[in-house]
Amino acid sequence: MKPAPFSVLVALLVASVCGAATPPPVPGRFRGAIQLPAGQLAIAVDLALAADGAVTGEISIPALGARSVALADVALGPATTTERGASVAFCAPSVPGKPCFAGTFSADGKSVSGTVTTGGVSAPFRLRMGEGPPSLARKRLEGLDAVLEKAVVDFQVAGLAIGAIQAQEIVLARGLGFRDFARKLPVTADTLFAIGSTTKAMTATLVAMLVDEGKLGWDDPVRTYLPWFALKDPSISERLTVRDLLTHRSGLPRHDLVWYNNNEGTRRQLVERLAHLDLTADLRATFQYNNLMYAAAGYLAGEVAGTTWEELMKTRLLAPLGMTRTTLSVVDSRKDPDYALPYGANEDGTPRPIPFRRTDLVGPAGSVSSSVNEMLLWLRFNLSRGKAGDRQLVDPTTLAEVWKPQVVIGEGPTAYAHGWFVDVYQGKSRLDHGGGIDGFFTQVTLFPQADLAIVVFTNGRPGLSRWVTNVVADRVLDLPSHDWLAQGLGRLKAGKVDDEEARPKKVVARVAGTRPSHAVGDYAGDYGHPGYGVLRIEVADTRRESLTLVYNGFEVPLERWHYDVWNAGATAGGDKTFNDTKLLFRTDVSGTVAALEASFDAVSPPVVFDKRPPAKLFDPAYLGRLAGRYKLPAGTAEVTLTGKTVRMRIALGPTRTLVPQASGLFRLKEVPVVSIGFVEEGGRVVRLVLRQPGGDVEGPRIE
Repeated sequence: MKPAPFSVLVALLVASVCGAATPPPVPGRFRGAIQLPAGQLAIAVDLALAADGAVTGEISIPALGARSVALADVALGPATTTERGASVAFCAPSVPGKPCFAGTFSADGKSVSGTVTTGGVSAPFRLRMGEGPPSLARKRLEGLDAVLEKAVVDFQVAGLAIGAIQAQEIVLARGLGFRDFARKLPVTADTLFAIGSTTKAMTATLVAMLVDEGKLGWDDPVRTYLPWFALKDPSISERLTVRDLLTHRSGLPRHDLVWYNNNEGTRRQLVERLAHLDLTADLRATFQYNNLMYAAAGYLAGEVAGTTWEELMKTRLLAPLGMTRTTLSVVDSRKDPDYALPYGANEDGTPRPIPFRRTDLVGPAGSVSSSVNEMLLWLRFNLSRGKAGDRQLVDPTTLAEVWKPQVVIGEGPTAYAHGWFVDVYQGKSRLDHGGGIDGFFTQVTLFPQADLAIVVFTNGRPGLSRWVTNVVADRVLDLPSHDWLAQGLGRLKAGKVDDEEARPKKVVARVAGTRPSHAVGDYAGDYGHPGYGVLRIEVADTRRESLTLVYNGFEVPLERWHYDVWNAGATAGGDKTFNDTKLLFRTDVSGTVAALEASFDAVSPPVVFDKRPPAKLFDPAYLGRLAGRYKLPAGTAEVTLTGKTVRMRIALGPTRTLVPQASGLFRLKEVPVVSIGFVEEGGRVVRLVLRQPGGDVEGPRIE
């Protein structure tokens, strides 16, 4: 919906205020809307009678972030007919356009209608005396407890927490089910849940604060602040902006296995890996959700502020909002006396406890844990257009930029802003975001024009938090109701059927009766990729030709599929992250297993991990045993060791550097077609083997 000019909106609001009955109905609370071409604009007016008999008042326009704006020069006139009450006129000289309003009360003084005019534009308004939105919301939510209690049972979820705020007042905050299913510890509105990717809106807001201070520019290239920053495409590296980091339009697909369960290294090292990951689109060409870019945005924010993302979160957002128990790591949330455990589902659907998943390394994308009561503080801050109490933490126009759609998703109508999805729900403008991380699912939703915000947590069952959000929104906004929970339960059951139908199809592509090209032990070793890091292949069972993949803390069983392809299964703890991932081992021209290929991202090309040389080729103790003199037909070869670098010189020729290879041999750096091997007997190096295109030459060690 295209917003009306601010002057028009204010004018409309004031008109509402002006309505006064005969005698004036003061004090009085009036709620209603201005009718704009694009839809209704909610307004609220509170009138009061001053000691001198003058009528004073305040007006609120939630869609504009205007709250309790004082009225001026309210003029009341007598009733003009027996059917109509007192007339009222009002102007707002402090508002751009100096809007003026004229209205008339109904005969009973319970409603007022009229016209607001500003800049030559007029619009009608209508208000009615009665309960404010919070009171109405509470009435409309009556009976919700029974609905939610049934949902907890039907969906077999361990626990659920829910909160809502309307017109700055908490209208719902409670927990159902259990934060600890085995011990039957209840969920409360203070129970901490991992909020997952709803963290992203917080990171975007921190960036907005730095934009306010002139430390960052939305459309400045990232390299303005991080000169070393790079993606695989140099052109995109130069053009990528701060805004691009936050809007999922960098051209980089998810590549989530780079960070998932990865607790090694620093955030900067994680950001440096971006330079080695395949892109699948040009900059700003399409929407591709990406957690790594939010890690980069958080790192950038910390760097330009001279601190870290964690410190910025604590000092610039959490502390000012009073979110004192909210944490930035599940390590810290588990120190709190009231935290929820994460759950998956057993085969029969009952809750199954699963391990916490640390996401500290990619924290700005999703590591926050919070409670309903504290998330409502964050949501109130947003509905207040960046204000916490009397403090304006971020300029309203800058926050409006955070909410502004930046990239259309698919064919629409949903778009992505900065940490928020933007769309229209049953005619109501909506900002929302989901969050899911191993056993925790969150939905955070704003209806800015209706001054409504909702947060829902579950520790188990993806999808339920969104369906419950819709149920609450329908009630509070008095929208046509849908049986969202019945639809969700149907989808859940349909999903189980789909999985069962898909299982037999996974076996079709398997070729029977094949053999691997190498002995099982030859596939073992470390394999590296500059973006994805190092993974290890270990032999699990030689007889059964089974291997184990060790990567980012996962230990994944590998079953030989066919030829040199192995298939990944679930871990011993039931983790299915790598389920049915196929790993292809590559052999080089010398017959050595030299690389491993795997599809670790759904839309990008397979990742190729090069096999690393055996660890002993970097061990000074082993390398020291290679040093010595060897007799070759071309003359004596002298092998020396400097640090961890092995060098060789034959007769009076130049000194060559030996580079370790995956085969266990060394390659001559200056003559790549030549390899060097050393033969041991009884733990002692007895001869050197020179491998060259014309054949092998052996040289015994000279005593």
